[in-house]
Amino acid sequence: MKTSGQNVIVLGGTGFLGQRLVRRLQERGCAVSAGTRFADAADSRGSSRGSGVRLVQVDLADEESLTRALDGTSAVVNCIGFYAETRQQSFQDVHADAARRVARLVREHEGQRLIHISGIGASLHSPSAYVRARAEGEAAVRSTCPGAIVLRPSVMFSRSGAFFGDLQRLVDRLPVIPLFGSGRTRLQPVWAGDVAEAVCRILDGARARRKVFELGGPDVLAYRDILRRLAARSGRRRLLLPVPFALWQLGAAVLSPLPRPPVTQAQIALMRHDNTVGDGMAGFSDLGIEPHSAIAMGLV
Repeated sequence: MKTSGQNVIVLGGTGFLGQRLVRRLQERGCAVSAGTRFADAADSRGSSRGSGVRLVQVDLADEESLTRALDGTSAVVNCIGFYAETRQQSFQDVHADAARRVARLVREHEGQRLIHISGIGASLHSPSAYVRARAEGEAAVRSTCPGAIVLRPSVMFSRSGAFFGDLQRLVDRLPVIPLFGSGRTRLQPVWAGDVAEAVCRILDGARARRKVFELGGPDVLAYRDILRRLAARSGRRRLLLPVPFALWQLGAAVLSPLPRPPVTQAQIALMRHDNTVGDGMAGFSDLGIEPHSAIAMGLV
């Protein structure tokens, strides 16, 4: 089945990855709906929308709302996720329970397909509620909807500055830069456009013999080396200061009541372990994609 002509809903379609995916699907001739909890606010911003993209109000906890949103679509891409719990929503609510609910509704819609976006590092045995919930969501999707495809991207970056641009601003402003632990955690940054392309290839009917794909770019870099490269690019000398994870967790707990905390417990948990593609995992090469290098793109 080719992407062109399909009716696709992207849950979380106004988010970082969702915006890019919506645009790419539309360029390929899809009828695209962007599912979001705050449709009115997104509509006033014109977020991510080209002509003809339909904004759909979606409440993950309301099965009737989800059923209406999914009706009439041939494919569902679940990009919904967040890094900070609120009084209204927990990691369990969004990443596990809602993922299971979406998978069950897709299974009940004959012929409908599901692509679930998770992340490298999801583990049922993690001490982090965020990491566990991502893993529980994956397990729920795969058991409830056996035909679903799960994509696990590494940390995503964009040409507009997401990830590397954020770190560059940190390097430019602070003479001393705190590291997560020793700063030796290895990352495999992946361009969000490549992740969006992976979704499109699967919807195009790429031979997905595997049901789980781990998506990382060609560059594997330690966190401290990324900061060093960014400092060198801007001609600045910066002191990199190792900070124990326990102190990071304490700081995140203190900052958690803020509407947009600068660091969250979930982000700290992800930095405790290497965020790289696992040995033997299916990836970009299985979909015929050569991922973009952040170094070659001049971003780091």
